[in-house]
Amino acid sequence: MSINSVRSEKVTFKGSLGDMLAARLDSPIGPIRAYALFAHCFTCSKDIFAASRIASGLAERGIAVLRFDFTGLGMSEGDFANTNFSSNVGDLVAAADFLREEYEAPRILVGHSLGGAAVLSAAGSVPEAVAVATVAAPSTAHHVAESFSDNHDQINDEGEAEVQLAGRPFTIKKQFLEDIAEQTISAKIANLKKALIVFHGPRDQQVSIDNAAEIFQTAKHPKSFVSLDNADHLLSKKEDAIYVADVMSAWASRYLPDETVSAAAPAGGKVLVEETGSGKFQQRVLVGQHAFFADEPKKVGGDDTGPSPYDLLLAGLGACTSMTMRMYAAHKELSATKFSVTLSHEKMHADDCEECVAEGNSRIDVVTREIEIEGDLTPVERDKLLEIADKCPVHRTLESDVEVLTRLKR
Repeated sequence: MSINSVRSEKVTFKGSLGDMLAARLDSPIGPIRAYALFAHCFTCSKDIFAASRIASGLAERGIAVLRFDFTGLGMSEGDFANTNFSSNVGDLVAAADFLREEYEAPRILVGHSLGGAAVLSAAGSVPEAVAVATVAAPSTAHHVAESFSDNHDQINDEGEAEVQLAGRPFTIKKQFLEDIAEQTISAKIANLKKALIVFHGPRDQQVSIDNAAEIFQTAKHPKSFVSLDNADHLLSKKEDAIYVADVMSAWASRYLPDETVSAAAPAGGKVLVEETGSGKFQQRVLVGQHAFFADEPKKVGGDDTGPSPYDLLLAGLGACTSMTMRMYAAHKELSATKFSVTLSHEKMHADDCEECVAEGNSRIDVVTREIEIEGDLTPVERDKLLEIADKCPVHRTLESDVEVLTRLKR
């Protein structure tokens, strides 16, 4: 699986209540397979660790992710006291509309905690979405009211109350309780008509795993369940968030179009290198069934999404060197357990290179190759393997007279 570098940009769009919502779009530096929309947990923000880590993990695998702050939270405008579950669902639909208009409609919906319940409710309003993922999600919107159950009487009697949630004060109005009381998510789960994956930890202290069981049992196939073992509700451990991103991206790939390129890899041992249009220098390299990026380091204007041309040259020589020694060791039944080749390249004046055969003060390319051989070998056997290293085909090609023929393709 190729891992891409990720760029993150700030964007804004109008939410369901007319306020401008702050968002962040995490996207791969390179081709984008699909867009995903992420909904964070109740009273959290788009920048909570689980949201940022999962979004980054998906982007590294070619899936761009829009995560945003719901109305009145994080950097978004609006008054949280005027929001409710319905407005959250409306914000999600507005985010999907924004992606559709400015980029591409989301094909994947991801929700954490109450955000999971929200994406289940909003999924029917995003026809392009083919897959939905929930993480530690409650099976009903009513569950969130349990976190401030001691304040219900005051809210109903006085119309609102200040409650403590995650150590911070929030004003909850009566309309919030009335709204969640009217929500029936189960029917929407049963009629989801999209692939579903449910992530939940059996030790989740805030939303019990019984909620995951209810979501899973209500949903129709295709559906999957992933236990998060010792993970807590907020996925505060880095390894848990990374695991979710890894599994989610692999699962979602089954429901996304295959990764495509502008041309098929050429047959007959040929190599195709083509610009991707992303960044200043990025190239896609196609070799048979293999595809990867070539690029330049950031210090020279590239995005560092792949090895540089000279890196690839050294890699070819190193791989050929190790393979050639391995073939010889196997043929002679030598006890060589591992070969390692470290290479570097530089340009220097011929007069400064004691081991170079070139004469004069002209600048030449010098490749330094350091070989490490592990195993129970005699000094004579090691010297012979070092001699064999110089017989590697790529080595011979580099030291021979090479002519490159160039022509326009018609």
